[in-house]
Amino acid sequence: MTNILGIETSCDETGIAIYNDVQGITANVIHTQIPTHAKYGGVVPELASRDHVTKILPLIDTALEHAEITANDIDAVAYTAGPGLIGALLVGASVGRSLAMAWDKPAVAVHHMEGHLLAPLLEDPAPEPPFVALLISGGHTQLFEVQAIGAYQLLGESMDDAAGEAFDKTAKLLGLGYPGGPALSKIAEQGSHDRYKFPRPMTNRPGLDFSFSGLKTFAANTIASVDGTEQDKADIAWAFQDAVSETLAIKCRRALEQTGLSRLVVAGGVSANSAIRTRLEKLAHDLHATVYYPRPEFCTDNGAMIAFAGYHRFKAGQFADLAIEVNPRWPLAKLPPLCD
Repeated sequence: MTNILGIETSCDETGIAIYNDVQGITANVIHTQIPTHAKYGGVVPELASRDHVTKILPLIDTALEHAEITANDIDAVAYTAGPGLIGALLVGASVGRSLAMAWDKPAVAVHHMEGHLLAPLLEDPAPEPPFVALLISGGHTQLFEVQAIGAYQLLGESMDDAAGEAFDKTAKLLGLGYPGGPALSKIAEQGSHDRYKFPRPMTNRPGLDFSFSGLKTFAANTIASVDGTEQDKADIAWAFQDAVSETLAIKCRRALEQTGLSRLVVAGGVSANSAIRTRLEKLAHDLHATVYYPRPEFCTDNGAMIAFAGYHRFKAGQFADLAIEVNPRWPLAKLPPLCD
């Protein structure tokens, strides 16, 4: 059996997990920094890095206990090397590379978004390539054609704000708490479905790229035009969420039709949004396709997806050298292919 220790510290969650190639995920622990950053309305990079430093080693000990193994049973240490906040990435990379050296095990540098993309493969049933993957998070909105694990062709991406970023910024304009996306989705449940009609950006032109900055501006102008009652906020939240959901669905339809594929994988923090899931489920039904998601705890940043992605890179012999290097801006399409 093979055990991979996964370390995720790209932003504001410290995630540690262990993946076993026979048993699956045998440990998955996470520390969230939401209370630390909530008072500032967003992630403070320096505070994020410091919190990772204090939490990472105790969480590794906890994960080993949960998996009922010791460091001697670990076959490789996988850590997020990018993209993300450079200080936060350096914490995980430094600890991961150092532990690998101390334990005389290989180190594996993992791409954060490959971890998200592969997270649905931890479910049963798991999607088999080829498929179209929609990655939606606070920092990324991207569509990929996935012919095999490690073979990713970029089909389209956001030209400005990512979907999750637009959710958070609009939530802040509405005076909601942090994190903004879940707060906006919650009040949208009470919103009117026919008061506002927000634009569906970049859907009236060909292509698979996204743009959400203008939608955020439209929301800002709408917010400025009303009294700001709770019902006003709920109605605007519903209209904004509906616009994002339909925009994503339109682009996914195009991607599936363009590639001729019938499987859609949706991952990243925003993939937990129930309105988006409902819209994409309807799309899949209309196209006689199947849509796959990770379980909710694997939607947000976590160590399980890093351990699993690290396992595949480990099998391919793609080990990190002795240098501790991170890449805050790392295109997923430029990852080396896997040669199983």
